[in-house]
Order: sequence, then C-alpha cells, then structure tokens
Amino acid sequence: MKNATKMSVLFLCLSAGITLYSCSDDDKSTPTELSLYEKLGGFNKVQDPNNPNQLIEQGRLSYRSVVDSTITLIVADIVAGSQGNLGAHFAPIVAEVSSGNATNVAVLSKNLTDFFAANTGGGATNTYTGLGMVAAHDPAQNPRMGVKANNADYDKFIGYVGAAAGLNGVTDPVLIGEVVTVLESLRAPIVQE
Repeated sequence: MKNATKMSVLFLCLSAGITLYSCSDDDKSTPTELSLYEKLGGFNKVQDPNNPNQLIEQGRLSYRSVVDSTITLIVADIVAGSQGNLGAHFAPIVAEVSSGNATNVAVLSKNLTDFFAANTGGGATNTYTGLGMVAAHDPAQNPRMGVKANNADYDKFIGYVGAAAGLNGVTDPVLIGEVVTVLESLRAPIVQE
C-alpha cells in the first residue's frame, strides 16, 4: 500500500511539473497584446477620405480623425468665446487662419497625428520628426504656441480629445482609458506654467 501511495504522489508531482512547464511564460503560442495603434485599426490599408486616390493605414486614419475633430472643437470654442477656451494657446495659428492661411493648421494636424501614431505602435511607417514636447509647448522655442499651459488648460485639452474620440466612434471605456494614459504621460513636459 505504501508503494501505491508513493507511486500516486510521484505521478501527481510529475503531472503537476509537466502541466506547469507546458503553461510557462516561455510558450511562444501565447498571443501578444495589441498596441494602441493596432486597437485603433492598425496597419490595414483603407481609402483615405481626404485623398480618395490614396490608401492610409486605419490606425493612422483613426488618429488623424480624432486630431482633426479635436482641433475643430478647440477652434469652435475660441470662435464662440466660450469660457476657459484655449484661444491664448492657439492665438498665432488662429490669427493665420483668420487671414486665410490654414498652412499651420495642416502642419499641426500632421505633427500630432505623426506623434501619436509613431509613439503608440505605428511601426516604421509612422515617424515623428517634430519638436520635442518641451520645445513644442514653449512659446519661446515655438512661435506657433501662444502661451505656456497650466494643469487646467491640459485638463481642458484632454476633455476635447475625449469628445473628439466619441465623435469618431471611439467609445470603449478601456480604449479611452489607454488614450488618457498616453495623454497623462505627456503632462509633465507640456504643462510648463
């Protein structure tokens, strides 16, 4: 009987060891977590609504759509004179647009789209070559920035991004949480006042 018990215990130990080994983290068949870029559509090519004869990665299109909607919401509040709008920050660009020059709005859209696509898993097809976050948000280093931001300004900006995401069909709270995490990781270099 003792031998049978010892054999049973040995069998259980071997079974447990084999099970633990087969379920270890070294198992190459475990799927990896998708990047934020991939969750927003990834590398799948779709027709670019702004350039019908061109294709664009769905992830990049998602970012560009939210960026453009964010810019539109900010400008709408500036034009309406809404309380707490970000007009002082975007005054140089708004002045240009008011005189008929939208060049720097297009540059702003491209830079923001490049930045987020490149830094959230957009791979080699998405690169950012603009200013670093500190320089980009310091009027002394970037003449397109009107004033330095404080925490309330940045909170307002995050609110605009959230509203723009919703306007573009991004409503999953987990996904929005990931976007907010990315934005919060940028607070320190952007908030300079």
